[in-house]
Amino acid sequence: MSTAARLVLGVVWIVAGTSKISDLAASGRSVAAYRIFSFEVSRFVGAVLPFLEIALGLLLLLGLATRLAATASAVLLVIFIAGIASVWARGLRIDCGCFGNGGDLAANVRPAYFTETVRDIGLLLVAGFLAWFPGSRFSLDARLLDGGPRP
Repeated sequence: MSTAARLVLGVVWIVAGTSKISDLAASGRSVAAYRIFSFEVSRFVGAVLPFLEIALGLLLLLGLATRLAATASAVLLVIFIAGIASVWARGLRIDCGCFGNGGDLAANVRPAYFTETVRDIGLLLVAGFLAWFPGSRFSLDARLLDGGPRP
């Protein structure tokens, strides 16, 4: 189960990060659409976030520092859930920008807050499981720390 959790969460982070990395300005605008931070802080967060997501994804795919990567993932997912809840509660109409191209939505487009929140809660459960049970087969943690794969 831990191997599957590692791979699922790792792939999600890699896809999310790579979808944003080619246009860091757009990533910053996506963060700004939440209207939580100043524009300058939003630009910084938008520029750093794709690299953080890719780094977490790589650590999880490799199974290196798995507990740390899973815990950081859980923290990041809680922040994402809180951000989506915040815009939902304030009646803003945005695309979360979770996989690139976020920002304000056209008047005829409905936000997907419910499905985004459910998805992120599911990923949070995966991250929590992995933080609790980080040992898995085919991981660098198992090779480096224990001298071999776990049963």
